[in-house]
Amino acid sequence: QVQLVESGGGLVQAGTSLRLSCAASGRTFSSYHMGWFRQAPGKEREFVAAINWSGARTIYAESVKGRFAISRDNAKNTVYLQMNSLKPEDTAVYYCEADPANIIAPYADYWGQGTQVTVSS
Repeated sequence: QVQLVESGGGLVQAGTSLRLSCAASGRTFSSYHMGWFRQAPGKEREFVAAINWSGARTIYAESVKGRFAISRDNAKNTVYLQMNSLKPEDTAVYYCEADPANIIAPYADYWGQGTQVTVSS
């Protein structure tokens, strides 16, 4: 069992940065691939970024490539999403997920409750 708690969301202006954190419980965190998805009002949940269990491989959606960076600290059971050059279209609820088998996991085994990110123009 893995429990995920996101933090770091907020209201920011376009062009600024935010760093989201996702803290995981459980001693097997390092065996899970981790990722971030987001859901804007009236839209389906979409993939943002993912990182494999060791941190050696990262994958990004085209819409955030070059602006966002995912990383993990297995000693702290935490995955991060550094978001730079934020745009109003990045406004969404951001969800952390963990899956033992798939790096990109829209049907991941575990999900956090989400953290709101609002970017004003």
